[in-house]
Amino acid sequence: MSALQVTQARVFRSEWIKFRSLRSTVLTLASAVVAVIGIGLVVSAVIGDGADLGGPDGGPDSTGASLAGVQLGQLLVGSLGVLVISGEYATGMIRSSLAAVPARLPVLWGKAVVFAAVTLAVMLPASFVVFLAGQALLGDAGVSLSDPGVLRAVIGAAVYLTGVGLFGMAVGALMRNTAAAITTVVGVMFVSQGIVNLLLPDSWEKYILPYMPSTAGESFMTVAPGSDVLSPWAGLAVFAGYLVVLLGAAAYALRHRDA
Repeated sequence: MSALQVTQARVFRSEWIKFRSLRSTVLTLASAVVAVIGIGLVVSAVIGDGADLGGPDGGPDSTGASLAGVQLGQLLVGSLGVLVISGEYATGMIRSSLAAVPARLPVLWGKAVVFAAVTLAVMLPASFVVFLAGQALLGDAGVSLSDPGVLRAVIGAAVYLTGVGLFGMAVGALMRNTAAAITTVVGVMFVSQGIVNLLLPDSWEKYILPYMPSTAGESFMTVAPGSDVLSPWAGLAVFAGYLVVLLGAAAYALRHRDA
């Protein structure tokens, strides 16, 4: 019987097979890497040697210039997170997955762990590559990993991208519709910040803007966050809180709704 028993380790293995066997998954993740590295290098090359990169009060800092591609990369990784689970609902494969794993929740945890491990393993070296190459292009305006806050920001970029992917996966599990889930992720991560800036009074912004997912997440991949956003570790805690709430809601929905 043990050979037929469903265990979390076997669910991890099955989710890994699903993840690597889909060509669209591999291509989307590769596109995110190209976007992060390509845009970071272009921005660093355009700014060039000798630029004045004094930080948040005087414009973008050197680390932020190299990591500029994270903005587009998060769109691709967030969409991939949605597709990891909404694709199964679109094809009806989710019914086979849940029939094989009647407890259901191991499927969600399996997808989350495999997705997070693969995305972090890919994005972490990409963040270091674009940072080191970008600083070389910036020349005298560049910084090193040993400078205060730089190593945390570079690692934070990979953590942030992985978190955005998990954010997308949780939204995909809740909405079960690829188009609606991707639109929601784009709206929350890209559009909502602009809406708050445009529509809300300045006196409200300081209470809302720092706690939005994108703003909180970006604060720990910034060397020196401005005075109007959270500190890096407070931002990481708020961003993690969003992930815990969304994944908890996704787990509840998966457990109690029909497939």
